[in-house]
Amino acid sequence: MDDVEITDVNDGDVPQVEKAPLKNKDLTSVSLIVGELLSLYGWYLLVVTVLVYLLIQYLSKRRSSQSSGSSPTETPQDRALVERNQEAMEAARRKMQEELDAKAAIFKEKQKQQEEEKRRQKIEMWESIQEGKSYKGAAKQTTEEASSSTTVLKPKTDKRPLRSADYNPLAGPGGGSCSWRPGRRGPSSGG
Repeated sequence: MDDVEITDVNDGDVPQVEKAPLKNKDLTSVSLIVGELLSLYGWYLLVVTVLVYLLIQYLSKRRSSQSSGSSPTETPQDRALVERNQEAMEAARRKMQEELDAKAAIFKEKQKQQEEEKRRQKIEMWESIQEGKSYKGAAKQTTEEASSSTTVLKPKTDKRPLRSADYNPLAGPGGGSCSWRPGRRGPSSGG
């Protein structure tokens, strides 16, 4: 209490109290502390502030979407549209499944026909072996019959060798019509 000084005033015996002036009238020390903190941790504070802002925005959007999603303000038209879309998708799925089932049935029928044909050929081959004939000839005959019924046979062409039998490419220029010769030495004859 040494800062307060009490003095008597002659105007009426009321004591007057004088206050000592404050030592820190301005906020220079506070601004220095804040400036130092910002200079040391400014970027960190900025990043944390932005992250907090983004988090608040995300949570507010999430809360608004949850509240609007669970609200019973859906119109009957929306429900009818959703039902029609689902029915159309189901119809398309059923149609695709029916097409797939039809293709599978056709494939199974073809497989069954091929197996029956193979079985018939094996039986014919076995019978030809029992009769003493060559089974290769019988099998060849049945395949020729099958191929002649589907495609026309091409006539065979006469394939002759391109070079004579005594041709040897490693023997040198004696046998071939082409041979390599080095170019002429000397100055060119142009002029």
